[in-house]
Amino acid sequence: MPGATDTDGAAGVAPLTIAEAQAAVDASIRALGGYWPPLANLARLFEECGELARTVNLAFGPKRLKAGEVPAAARDELGDVLYVLLVLANSLDLQADAALDAALSRAQQRASQSSGA
Repeated sequence: MPGATDTDGAAGVAPLTIAEAQAAVDASIRALGGYWPPLANLARLFEECGELARTVNLAFGPKRLKAGEVPAAARDELGDVLYVLLVLANSLDLQADAALDAALSRAQQRASQSSGA
């Protein structure tokens, strides 16, 4: 993948499936006292997306750090986005893997139609 340089996974540990990650997120949210309403989770997702956008803009765009500011790691911000996205999926009682499969299917269908295949 273009730009895929992150290899900091735990040695010898298989990555989680989306369903496993969604279950782990559910366990952590329940341990913290439960879910916020879906609209509040959506607002949290937008907040986390903004933090990721700022990090990417600092790395690749014209934005510069403020004096004394420590740069955030894009990996950490992306992780926060994924976590909150799974929180939102759980709060809406949606299976994220099924949603992603459907989105990939639609994208592949559009790609095949645009290439004339």
